[in-house]
Order: sequence, then C-alpha cells, then structure tokens
Amino acid sequence: MAAAQTLHALLERDPRHAAAHMTLGHIAWSRGRVRESAHHVLHVAANPPSDPRAVVAVAMALLRAGEAAAAHDCLGSPVLSDSGDAEELMLHASLLRQLGEDAKALAVLDRAHALGVDGAEFRFMRGLESLICGHLAEGEADLETSLRMDPCAAAAALELARMRKRTCESNHLADFNARLRRVPHGTQDHAALEFARYKELEDLGDYVGAWDSLRRANEVMRALHRWDPQEMQRRVDALTCLCTEEFVRLKGADHQGPQPIFIIGLPRSGTTLLDRLLGGHSQVTSAGELDDFALQLCWAADQPDLLDTAMLSRLGELDYAEIGRRYLMQTQWRAPRARFFVDKQPWNHVVAGLIARALPRARLLHVVRDPMDVCFSNFRAMLGARYAYSFDLEALGQHYLQYERLHAHWRKVMPDRVLDVAYRDLVHDRESALRRVLEFCGLDWEPGCVDVSRNPTAVGTLSAVQVRAPIHARAFGEWRPYESQLSGLARVVVPGGEIFQDD
Repeated sequence: MAAAQTLHALLERDPRHAAAHMTLGHIAWSRGRVRESAHHVLHVAANPPSDPRAVVAVAMALLRAGEAAAAHDCLGSPVLSDSGDAEELMLHASLLRQLGEDAKALAVLDRAHALGVDGAEFRFMRGLESLICGHLAEGEADLETSLRMDPCAAAAALELARMRKRTCESNHLADFNARLRRVPHGTQDHAALEFARYKELEDLGDYVGAWDSLRRANEVMRALHRWDPQEMQRRVDALTCLCTEEFVRLKGADHQGPQPIFIIGLPRSGTTLLDRLLGGHSQVTSAGELDDFALQLCWAADQPDLLDTAMLSRLGELDYAEIGRRYLMQTQWRAPRARFFVDKQPWNHVVAGLIARALPRARLLHVVRDPMDVCFSNFRAMLGARYAYSFDLEALGQHYLQYERLHAHWRKVMPDRVLDVAYRDLVHDRESALRRVLEFCGLDWEPGCVDVSRNPTAVGTLSAVQVRAPIHARAFGEWRPYESQLSGLARVVVPGGEIFQDD
C-alpha cells in the first residue's frame, strides 16, 4: 500500500512516468484489478519507451489485460526492429505468436538466427512457427535438429510424431524410448514423450503398446492438471439460467465494420477445417483462435479469473454492449479489407449466449462431430490445462454430457443465431454444407471455397499439418482399435448406448 501511494505521488508530479505506471499496473493485476492494470499500461503505450526490452514488457502486460489492438501497435514499434538482443528477439517472437502474427514471428526468429541465436529451444520454436505458416520441410528440419541438440527434448518429439504416418522403416521409437529413460517421470516432458510414442506405435499397428503409452501420458497430465468434475456443470447451470430467450435477444449497439463469424465446438471437432473452407471466401479473413471475447468478459467483470464462481454470479450485471464494442475494438484490425473475420476459438461454445447478447450481428457456427470420435480425439491430443477434463475418461464423458446439455439450450433459446455444421458433411458433402454456411452468414457462393489449399493463412492448432493436405475420411472411427478400453466412455456419450461410427 505504501509503495502504491508513493508511486501515485510520483505520477502527480510526472503523469508520464513510465516505470511508475508499469509498477502500478503490475500491482493492480496482482490484486485482480484488470481495468486499473490496463489503465496504467495504456498510459505507457501511448508514449512508448525507447528501450526494446521495455516495449516487450509493455506489450506483454497489454495482452494479458485484453488490450490486443494496443499490443499489436506496440509490437510494430521500430525500436523492436533494430534490436539485436537474443532474449528480446525470442520474447518479441513469442508475443507475436500469442497475437496470431505468425508470419511476423517467423521473420523475427529468422533474424535472430542470422544474428547467431541457436539451440534446442530456438529450433523448436522456429520449427513450430514454420509448421504453422505452412513451411513443412523447414519446420521438420528444425524439429529434428532440436532433438539432436537436446537428449531430453520432448515437445519437438511430439510435433514430429504428429507430422505424418510412420512406418517400420521410418520412425522415432528407439529415440523416444531413450529419451524416456532420461526425462524426469511425472513431468510434462514425460507426458509429451508418451503421447509421441503412442502416436507412432499406433501408426505401426501396435495397438496394445499404443494404448499403454496413451494411458500413461494421460495419467501424468491428470496428476499435473487437476480438474473439478463439477466445474462445467456449475457453468452450464448458471449460463442456462441467465441466458433466456429474452436475454440473448436484447439488442446492444449495432457496431459497424468487419463482423465476427464465431466457429465453436469441442476441440478436435472439425473447427479448423471449417475455418479453412470459410477463410477461402473473398470477403472473409481467418483470424485464428482468439481469446478476445473471454478477455473482455474479464475486463467487464474487472477480474482475471474467467467464469469462476464470482464471475458467474455477476454475469447478469455486465454491460454487454460495452463488451461487444471492446471486443470489436480489439479484433477488427485483423480484417482491414473484408466484411467478416473468423474467430475460431472452440471454447467460445461455452459463452455462445453471451456472444449473441454482446454482438447482435455476429454469426455462430457450431461444428458437430460423432461423440466417440471427438472424445477420443480429445483424449489423445494433449490439449493443455484449459481442457484438463480430456486427461480422464470419466471426466471426459461427463464433460461431453454437459456440453450437449448446454448446446441443447443454445438451440432452444436462439435457433436463428447458431447453425449446427456436421463434420461428416464437411468431409463427405462439402459443397452442400458450405452453401448452407455461406447462406447463413449472408455471403454469396464462391466455388473456390471448397478448396482448402486456396487459404494460405497460418494454422496455429494441432491440425496445422493435416489441413494442408487434401480432405480425407481417415479421421472417422479412429477409436475403434481401443473399443474395449473405451466401452465405459461409449456407454456415457453415445445416444442409446449403441456404439456407432460416424462415416
């Protein structure tokens, strides 16, 4: 408290004192005051410092406070383009990646390498950016180099395993086994190697060994990232109670400029494929998986924790017109020459009713996939802490039921705002499915949309390699070799308890 008072006194004498504003911003954030934190950092961004490291620190603070537009401007500072410091360049690239500016991030990493930056971590980072940007050969080469540089490298191992189907003549299994003896067990690196080993054993048809690795991988992740099985139920209860038909139809401000098309659904449901198809339209820009709507909810509630008990209790009090205005302020720069931009954040399916209230012109496309296909795809993907339900089959099944309950509610209270798009139709009847989508979005038919290769934008998801290949039907029924191990999950998520295959 005394430190904050001293800093405020300093600002009274010098309102532009950058260090005072930044320190007060950090103090406010530590106390859960999102708006106050953003206020101080925006003061600094308005008169950016000349030190590259300070500019990076400002951009980092802006991003966590939901000020993406200001962070974008900050990261474009000429000061950063002149930096020759390795740590600054790596941080700059990381923040550009967080902002979805992957081509720029890759260019920064290439500049860093030209200045002598190298090592296993650098090679992994640049290899991943190359995959995201569609430079598959360059990405694979950097990932292989990362493995050679670090005998314990695990993240690169998993990315390489995912790149293609392995054969008896061409695989990394001996290498993965050696790394498993070196990495500390029970760590995220341990889990990544087990996921990688699972993938390559499955490619070789060793389903017994593959399942053992997959089970161990998820056990490690489950221990690292605890999941409250009641969390989703509490959220669904609160959201279905609040988001009545009247609530979602209340009109906020009708904002102008490029409008969002939200692609929502469970992870691994086919959202990336729909994004690639839709992004091939001349009036649509693919913006990636944005956290902006969630961040604006946090800004409106003035707290950093999303949809916790405190926020759920206050959702009815929030200013949704202001949330919509701020969301567009943070995102429209991504579509300077298009009518629409795609926000492909799967998690937004949870807050679809809040999106409808805040953004009356937004379209919502909900991708639907066979329950066993999508659940198994979650279980084997190492999705991360936000999706920690995916590391336990029982939690996964219960989460899926809550997801279904929530979407039944969205269909009931706003049938004209959400369009269900079946993944199987995107694969087997692509043109008809896409015509429905374009009509729903108010877009004219363009035949080139059915060709995903027309969309050159970066893909920052697990599907980065898959979506650059021709569309195929191999993703249906991939859980079948593990039918006995997944029988309990099937009894929970399959309608009527009958196992079927969505093909």
